[in-house]
Amino acid sequence: MGAVKSKRMPRAVREQQMMDAAVRTFGQRGYRAASMDEIAELAGVSKPLVYLYLNSKEELFSACIRREANALLEAVRAGVEPGLPADGQLWAGLRAFFLHTAENPDGWSVLHRQARSHGEPFVSELGSMRDEIVAFVTGLIGAAAREAHRDPALADRDVVGLAQALVGAAESLAGWANDTPDVSAKEAAATLMNFAWAGLENLMHARPWQPPAA
Repeated sequence: MGAVKSKRMPRAVREQQMMDAAVRTFGQRGYRAASMDEIAELAGVSKPLVYLYLNSKEELFSACIRREANALLEAVRAGVEPGLPADGQLWAGLRAFFLHTAENPDGWSVLHRQARSHGEPFVSELGSMRDEIVAFVTGLIGAAAREAHRDPALADRDVVGLAQALVGAAESLAGWANDTPDVSAKEAAATLMNFAWAGLENLMHARPWQPPAA
């Protein structure tokens, strides 16, 4: 009796397997230390097949950055419900961000630690994702501030610095939370909410802090 042939796995499914293995390996071992042999073994495929699908280690790592960045962006956008008050929208976005980074520590390691420490083209890939998050947060803060001011002429540029600061703080805090035992996503989000909201609330009600006159 002839051997039973196994059903061919669809390319998209096989590629997803390889990407999952690559994110786990890059996230835990680092870009330099990770090898295509390890990735292929973890994915249950041959190394030549990894190269056939994803061309090179550099292109594979870039693909991992894009995939994890898109997943993070989608999670944050999905977490914010239109129509909530300003603090509710910010809280929902922060919870979504920290929940995603806590549930995907290898993906967050790829974005937060590996991509930014190995130069181009990885830094540019990461920068594109970060620009989208900053733009999204700027839109949230700007819309809330304009509503509070009843001033439709208030430009997003007036709050973009605050959005940059908030995103940078969230990135650092997520790295700390993932490395610190027993810190939940909700606790991390509450920490940043408490740190940021007093200043944002003052801005939204036209009470910005002013430096003393020189």
